[in-house]
Amino acid sequence: MLLAIDVGNTNIVLGVFDGATLVQSWRLLTLRERTADETGLTITGFFAHDKIALTAIDAIVMGSVVPVLTPIMKSMCERYFDRQPLVVKPTGNAGMPILYKNPEEVGADRIANSIAAWETYGRHKQPIIIADLGTATTFDAVSGKGEYLGGVICPGPQIAAEALFQRAARLPRVDVRKPASVIGQTTVGAIESGLFYGYLGMVEGIIARMTKDLGGKVTCIATGGLAPLIVPETDLFVATDPDITLQGLRLIWQRNQ
Repeated sequence: MLLAIDVGNTNIVLGVFDGATLVQSWRLLTLRERTADETGLTITGFFAHDKIALTAIDAIVMGSVVPVLTPIMKSMCERYFDRQPLVVKPTGNAGMPILYKNPEEVGADRIANSIAAWETYGRHKQPIIIADLGTATTFDAVSGKGEYLGGVICPGPQIAAEALFQRAARLPRVDVRKPASVIGQTTVGAIESGLFYGYLGMVEGIIARMTKDLGGKVTCIATGGLAPLIVPETDLFVATDPDITLQGLRLIWQRNQ
């Protein structure tokens, strides 16, 4: 069995694979102050709750976009699982050609997403766009040959909502959700409309421009916490894949065997 760990800016996501099957997954808040022991005890608690033995884990693969947590998570793996994790490096072990000008700048999650999308949805041999709709929204492009080309990084709507609250004295903090109408008839309704439809317009606009750059025909995949909110509002996406990063980490580990 394989433990895949995705260390993100907002959450740390863990998944246990039995072969290619995702058996169980968990999510915990990313806290940079958390020690290896605190993290280890939390994760072993997840395993105990779902009756998965720590000794059942044969290998660990990890992707991290939080450099300060990478050594802490490695230490946790060694102490609590007695395993040295394979840490994903775009130029070292990812197994996908990276055409970024500086490949080391590409986040492990973006590479994992791209590899999983290409393996799962690249059968038509046409370019793929993976939209990760979360705190930081990313759009990644993979060529029809399976090469990572680059992408776009934008702030998500939660960041915009927080900025409005902090910088405009009379505007309240508002959650991101679909409003009853585009034309808001209250301040809260107007902010909800701006956040939701502004974000939807940004997603559609960026994908349209990327599609043009990629030759006019692409396959679009969505993932991330905001995907269930945005995907039903547009016909751009052929699939929503919430576990695409974990699957990509599994594929990277498999390619390194």
